[in-house]
Amino acid sequence: MTSFTLDNLAAIVAQRAQAPVSESYTAKLLAEGPARAAKKLGEEAVEAVIAAVAQDRANLTAEAADVLYHLLVVLQGAQIPLSDVMAELERRTSQSGLAEKAARSQ
Repeated sequence: MTSFTLDNLAAIVAQRAQAPVSESYTAKLLAEGPARAAKKLGEEAVEAVIAAVAQDRANLTAEAADVLYHLLVVLQGAQIPLSDVMAELERRTSQSGLAEKAARSQ
């Protein structure tokens, strides 16, 4: 059995973005503009933070899934492929996190 990946989710988001607004929550979010999708991402991120602070594993798991989905919707709306984000993460992991952060603040 193959594992479900972020690439799988990104493909589903891309497919659903093309569906009629009446049939797809993803299409509806994108049709409402980038601010609406970004607002939903922010709301889900806050909910994930609350669950993390509360040490509520089940809720954090569910909220993390929501964050990942909504992030992919925002990326879809901005026409930024997940592969670009993964390439950026790969670039950053070529050095220590502290060195990478210091380089960004210059």
